[in-house]
Amino acid sequence: MISETPLLNVIELAKQFPLGGGILSRPKAWLKAVDDVSFPVFGGESFGLVGESGCGKTTLGRLILRLIEPSEGRIEFEGRNIFALNRTEMNAVRQQIQIIFQDPYSSLDPRMKVDNIITEPLRAVGRLSKKERRDVAAEFLAKVGLRSIDLDKYPHEFSGGQRQRIGIARALCVRPQLIVADEPVSALDVSIQAQVINLMEDLKQELNLSYVFISHDLSVVEYICDRIAVMYLGGIVELAASGDFSVSTRHPYTEALLKSVPIPDPHHKSDPFAMEGDVPNPIDPPRGCPFHPRCAYRFDQCSQAKPPLIEAAPDHLVACWLNGGKGLGKVE
Repeated sequence: MISETPLLNVIELAKQFPLGGGILSRPKAWLKAVDDVSFPVFGGESFGLVGESGCGKTTLGRLILRLIEPSEGRIEFEGRNIFALNRTEMNAVRQQIQIIFQDPYSSLDPRMKVDNIITEPLRAVGRLSKKERRDVAAEFLAKVGLRSIDLDKYPHEFSGGQRQRIGIARALCVRPQLIVADEPVSALDVSIQAQVINLMEDLKQELNLSYVFISHDLSVVEYICDRIAVMYLGGIVELAASGDFSVSTRHPYTEALLKSVPIPDPHHKSDPFAMEGDVPNPIDPPRGCPFHPRCAYRFDQCSQAKPPLIEAAPDHLVACWLNGGKGLGKVE
């Protein structure tokens, strides 16, 4: 059940990376990886971040985990600004926010047994004995569909899907409230992707988890998430309930993403999607709407001013100048 109060609140968040220069000289340019992003994540909710590679979604995930510091804005977890916390306070918060990595091969130490891999976060907390840690590892290994005898094996003895299950068990062993899942199934075969996604959905219900699910695949995000934010060039261009996208897409970029999803039917003929060219240089983004150089619906205003993210319909936000700021679809 989704709570009415935000567990996580991202407020006007921005991150810029300096390029060039040196220790004593100024940067030659700045790369805007995240640009004025705001959204809440409610308790028990799966919130999706979707977009092309380089749109800033992984940087945003790293900011949520406070692996990097922001240039502007703040993130509140249970009402506390995580960037204002000291090391001890942040360590306590990190027990409540865990991550599932993209690559199940490089995210597990090949020299460590599964027992040590899963219990590593528990050793950092330091509250349990060795036997108690092993019992917890066996408990969560069973939750992800593996056996207790697997605790004494090494990562190379498992398939990619099994390795990702071990990574999920490691994230869950400290019993967090929020999981940041950074492309957790993109490195897996399609059939294994479905198994891992269904497992994550079952664990969400069983353990009352919240997810920030990062992916480039809109069809995957639609399946598992309650709400979705579509990112482009560091900013959010559309945010709505997952079911709204297939019914009433309101941004041309989201429309293009939906039409680019392959349909497993040899007789289906897809319409050409309304997107042209490549992603603009994030060091020198275009003036006005960042998507307008690739948009088939662009007109003069699109190149003059950046559209604000406004409510085009109830609980449906869009940043587009079409239809008086309400984007594609029927104006309500």
